[in-house]
Amino acid sequence: MLGAWLGATETAQLCRELLSDLVERGLPTDRSLLFVLDGSKALRRAVKDTFGDKALVQRCQVHKERNVPDLLPKSYQRVVRMRLRAAWGMKLYEAAKTELKKLVEYLDDLNPSAARSLEAGLEETLTIHRLQLPDALRQTLRSTNPIENCFSFKQKYCRHVKRWSSADMALRWSSAMLLEVEKRFRRIRGRRSMPQLISALNTVEVDKKKAIA
Repeated sequence: MLGAWLGATETAQLCRELLSDLVERGLPTDRSLLFVLDGSKALRRAVKDTFGDKALVQRCQVHKERNVPDLLPKSYQRVVRMRLRAAWGMKLYEAAKTELKKLVEYLDDLNPSAARSLEAGLEETLTIHRLQLPDALRQTLRSTNPIENCFSFKQKYCRHVKRWSSADMALRWSSAMLLEVEKRFRRIRGRRSMPQLISALNTVEVDKKKAIA
């Protein structure tokens, strides 16, 4: 765990503060970094404000997989979910993008709102494809599940607290529970391929410099 910050809601200001704190503690801003995010506009804006074009965002495919079918009648949800998984399961970026665009056209006839939901951030759901990461590591980085599981454990541990006397108490308890959850962490799937991720990010950085030159 890298830290815990207090806030009534997830605002852009709070997100910028937590990112600024990480930068002050050593998170680099002079090279490309990969951020795996859900659909939070506040967090996305804070990442952009803090890191600019150094930030590569992978949009959580699991969140998108839930949000798009939820806009459709139940009779169509399963097939749309299967088509999303099939597209994201492809190895090549162009092939996956083509299938997602076909699905957007299909959704336009069913519910334009679902089509627009898929279009929003569609390119960012394919960042790990563009980086050409190995399958195992791609499975880990395709979603925010690793941190979501952490939050679910924290909620379980804190549920017996009926009265929070102050913000400091909430922060202390939350931090203590997060540290307890940390003991359950396992090595991520595809960890041996992390050097390939670093190499891919370095390649992106070189390409950006060439484009500027």
